[in-house]
Amino acid sequence: MSDIKSIDSLDAAGKRVLVRVDFNVPIKEGVVSDDTRIRAALPTIERLLSQGARVILMSHRGRPSGTGYEPEFSLEPVAAKLAEILGREVFFAADTVGEDALAKASALQDGQVLLIENLRFDKREKKNDPAFCEELAALGEVYVNDAFGTAHRAHASTAGVAALLPAYAGYLMQREVSTLTGMLDSPKRPFVAILGGSKVSDKIKVIDALMDKADVLIIGGGMCFTFLLAQGKAVGASLKEEDWVERAAGMLRKAEEKGVKLLLPVDVVCADKFAEDANTVTVSVDAIPEDMMGLDIGPETEALYAEAIAEASSVFWNGPMGVFEMKAFEHGTKAVALAVAENQDADTIIGGGDSVAAVNKFDLADKMTFISTGGGASMELVQGEALPGVEALK
Repeated sequence: MSDIKSIDSLDAAGKRVLVRVDFNVPIKEGVVSDDTRIRAALPTIERLLSQGARVILMSHRGRPSGTGYEPEFSLEPVAAKLAEILGREVFFAADTVGEDALAKASALQDGQVLLIENLRFDKREKKNDPAFCEELAALGEVYVNDAFGTAHRAHASTAGVAALLPAYAGYLMQREVSTLTGMLDSPKRPFVAILGGSKVSDKIKVIDALMDKADVLIIGGGMCFTFLLAQGKAVGASLKEEDWVERAAGMLRKAEEKGVKLLLPVDVVCADKFAEDANTVTVSVDAIPEDMMGLDIGPETEALYAEAIAEASSVFWNGPMGVFEMKAFEHGTKAVALAVAENQDADTIIGGGDSVAAVNKFDLADKMTFISTGGGASMELVQGEALPGVEALK
C-alpha cells in the first residue's frame, strides 16, 4: 500500500468527502439484521467526522435490475442503522446522482453525514459509465475508497471516480490489503491453507496460488469429490466436475513435486437426498454408496484436519467443509472453525464469504486474528490478481 495515499495524509476539514463503503447488508422487515459491514467502516467515517469533514457515503446493496428505485434494495434502513450506531443524524438522499443527492450534498455542514441511495439503481454504475462517474464526482471534492469487498469490480464508484478526484484509501481498505498480502508474502510457518466450497473450477486459481506459498493445503466441501475422482475413487451421486478431474490430478502432482502436504477427506457424511431430513451414513471415501451424495466431511477427517491446523503458525481459511447451512451437515465446518479458533498462537485469517458466515454462526469470530470483509476481492488478491478498486487509488 506504499504507493497509495492513506486518509491519514488527508486534511478533510470542511471538505465534501465522497466515501465508497460496503453497506451490502441483510435487511429483514425493514431493519438491518447484521451490521458487521457498517461497523467495519466506522474507523474511516469517524476519522473524517473528527476532522470536520462533510461525509457523503455511497454503496450498493443486493442485485437490483438497474432500471431505477426498487424498495426492497433501498439503503434507507441502513441510514437509520448508521445514525443509531454513530449517535448522530444521518441524512438520506432519495436518489443517487439526481437533484435530491446534489442538493443535500451541497447543503451539508462540517461534521455531517449523508448516505445516497443504492448505486446499482442506475445501470451505469456497473458499466463504469464516464457520465455517471462525473455525476458522482460532482457530489464531493475528495474521494475515499473503504469498500474492499467491491475492490475487484471496475465500477464507477470503485474505479471511475478515483480518476476524477484526489483519491485516498480508507482504514478498512488499507487493513485488508496489507493483512492479506503480508500473510501471503511472508507467512509464519508452517502455513496451513484451508479451502472449501462446491466447485474446483471456482477455486482452481486460488489452489494454484496457495500451492506456491503454503506448507499444508486442506481441501473440503463439494470440490473434494473431483479430487477424489482424480485419485480413482468412486464418489456416487456427490457433486463432481468431470471436466476438471484432469486439472485436479495436476494439482495433486504439483503438491507432490513441491513438497506441499495436500489433505483430502478420508471419510464423508453421505445422504440419500439434498435435504435436512435426509437419511445419512458416514463412510470411508473408498466406500461411498452409488446412490448417495457426500455433504460433509466425516469425524476421522475432522481429526486429521484439526491436527494439521493445531500445528500451524499461519492459517488462511476460505470455504466451508460441507453444507453447513443444514444442521445435519454442519459438523465438519464447525470442527474446522473450532480448530482454527483454538490455535491462539497462529495468525488466523478468514478469507470472506461463507467462512465468515460460519465463524459467525458458531460464535467464534472474536477468536480469529483477522476476518476479511471481501469474499471475491480477497480471493482475487490471493490469486495475485490486480484489484481495480486498489489500482485506481495509485
